[in-house]
This record gives sequence, C-alpha cells and structure tokens, in this order.
Amino acid sequence: MLRVLYSLLWLVALPVALLRLVWRARKEPGYLEHVGERLGRYGHLPANGPWLWVHAVSVGETRAAQPLIEALLAAYPSHRLLLTHMTPTGRQTGAQLFGKEPRVLQCYLPYDLPWLVSRFLRYFHPAAGMLMETEVWPNLVRGARRAGVPLFLVNARLSPRSYRRTARFGRVAAAMYSDFAGVLAQTAGDAERFNALGVEAVQITGNLKFDMQPAPASVERGGHLRQAFGERAVLAAASTREGEEPMLLDAFSRWQRVGGEVPRPALLLVPRHPQRFDEVAAMVARAGFTVQRRSAMDIDHLSAPITADVVLGDSMGEMAMYFAASDLAFIGGSLIPLGGQNLIESCTVGTPVLVGPHTFNFAQATNDAIAAGGCLRVADADDLIGTASRVLSDPARLADMRAHARTFAGLHRGATTRTLAALARALGT
Repeated sequence: MLRVLYSLLWLVALPVALLRLVWRARKEPGYLEHVGERLGRYGHLPANGPWLWVHAVSVGETRAAQPLIEALLAAYPSHRLLLTHMTPTGRQTGAQLFGKEPRVLQCYLPYDLPWLVSRFLRYFHPAAGMLMETEVWPNLVRGARRAGVPLFLVNARLSPRSYRRTARFGRVAAAMYSDFAGVLAQTAGDAERFNALGVEAVQITGNLKFDMQPAPASVERGGHLRQAFGERAVLAAASTREGEEPMLLDAFSRWQRVGGEVPRPALLLVPRHPQRFDEVAAMVARAGFTVQRRSAMDIDHLSAPITADVVLGDSMGEMAMYFAASDLAFIGGSLIPLGGQNLIESCTVGTPVLVGPHTFNFAQATNDAIAAGGCLRVADADDLIGTASRVLSDPARLADMRAHARTFAGLHRGATTRTLAALARALGT
C-alpha cells in the first residue's frame, strides 16, 4: 500500500516536476532539453546493446563513476555503456568525460513512476545496472528486479543523519534495499548502517573517488595558472554553497587588510552550482574586490600576471586544474550544515585541504585525511582564514601537508577493482 501511495503522490506531483523544469531553465536552459526522456520516451536513441547501465545523478556522481565506467568498457568489450543522469550539469560532465567514446550513450532517467520505469527498462533491458552513491528510487529498484535486471547500489554511502531518516520506515526500507542485487559500500560505517536497516547483501568495496586520476593536461594547465599568480599565495574555496561566500569574503577582506607574512593573498573561488556564477561574481564586486573570471581567461596563453583579488572559477570540469593552481584548498558545503563535498581530488594533486565543522556526507574520508595530516578542520570562516594564513606562511609545514595529502589519496585506491569483481559475479563472468 505504501508503494501505491508513493506512486500516486508522484503522479500528482508530475505536473509540478515539469513546471519545476521550466522554472530551473530560467538560469539553466538545459533543463528544457530532452524532456521526453524524463517521461520514458527513448525512440530517438539506439536500443541495440547489450547494455551495462550506470546512473549518476549529477556532476559529483558522474566524475566518481569515471574509473568504474572506464573499467567496465575495458572488461566488457562486447557491451555498450548507458549513462543516465537527472541534471543537465551531470549530463554535460558525462559528455566532457565520454563524448568521444562511441560505446557510451547518455540520457535522462525517467521520473519514478512504474510505467515510466517499465518503458526505460523494456527499451534498453540492461544486463546489469549500477546506481551511484545515494540514488535510491523505490519503483526503479522494484522494476529492475521484476524485469530481471540485477541492480547494484555502488559507491554507496549512508550518513548517520540519512540512516536515522531511513530507519523511520523500518521494514519498508529493508524491503526496498532487498530488491538490490547488492549494496557496495564505501566504508565499514556505511556497511554497518545498511546492515542495521536489515540489508543483507552488503560488501565494503571502498570509495571510487580515490581511483579518480586527474588528466595530466588539467594539472599542467593548473601549473600555468599558478605561475600567473607569481609570489602571491593562492587559497582555493572550492564547491562553495549559497550562504558561504559572504562569510568567506568578509574574512578574506580582513586577511588582506591585516597582511602579515602572506603578502596580498589571492582567492580562487569556485561555486558548486554554475547557475550561481553571475550571482557570485556580482557579490564579489559588491564586497569591494577586483575579480577576474576564468571564462574570460586563456589559460594556455596568459601574457600578464593575475592581479585581481579574486579569480572566479566559472567553468565546469576543471576542478583538478583549480586545485593544481592552489597552495591550499577549502572544501565548501562544510561551513554550513550541508555535509561537505569531496576532498579527495584536491589531495590527489597534492593540495592540502581545510574543511569546516559540517562534513557528515564525507565523514570517513575527511577523518582519514585529517588523521593522515593532509587536512585540517576549522570552526568557522575566521578560523579558516587564520589557519590558512599560518599554514601558507610556513613553507615547511605546507610541504609536509602536501606530502601527507598525496599519501592519503594513494593509500585508499582499489575500489574500482573490488566493485568490478562484485559485478562480475552477478554477470556470471
């Protein structure tokens, strides 16, 4: 009965969901493209497989899926890869990563109504499906089981907060997760929480994000960008969220006025959501800073030093470049209670990390990075700037943190191999 009620609620909400696409398209026109796919209409796409299906809702999940997708393409040369998303930015990221791979096809996942899910599964009928991290849709999961499609939750994470919310549904939650062929958890803590929900088919395979390797060209371009700052120290504020930028800019202003042993530092500010780029650029200007936008720069032919107080990273798919251009990186979503973002990519390129008090979405990785010496936790924006000033004015300490960050990232690799082994058993290979 609960599943029927859920489906009825979805049916009632469907017009609202479609209107929401129109609303969001005001800032991100991509939301009005391929709308038919969200309603299970795929006749314009080739159906010939066999297909392996990976669902990555948005940018972070798509990037995390990269090593798995590359491994699947190599391990199953006779299969094609269906990559589904829910956001235009996720789809754009997938196109950047795999647009030149003829065996990869991208589309949107349909809304979670039984008949829309059935259309999707009938059209492609994948040999196996993989949902990234936290993307659990009850009708999709049940529909896959009924269609004989083994479905896995891969790189799965379940924070204590999410566990408490999910546990309220008791046996209903357990029944939903039991429809998965397997849950491949990032950490022992995630696995314990899944087990506590009554999920039995749980394996610990690790975090795929540790297996992400930045493109050498991106790191090289980051080096070019770093050179343009000259002797100025560069602090990146990456994946910042609404409400964080004012706090950061206020504290950064005081840092510039005080000066000290870090002469005129530069802030490389990268908002998480592209629809906020213009808003944040205006915010920086109102705060009295000079600002230079990445979109107006030719990184490969920088002919003059960067003198702006703030460089706005208003581009997609270049986070590795931004980290490589920085001496120290703050990871956003952690000054306010949003749970933080992925710090692994910064550590991989050897840029040590600062995080705020709220990192519950990436608790294990953050705690491990702190224990390894590649990350420091700060209490608020003022503490962030104070800590950054102390680290950046101490070359020996900064070099030590760089080495620890790289070591931390290297020690946790191997999730792709373990995930592939679990999938191979389901595929009978």
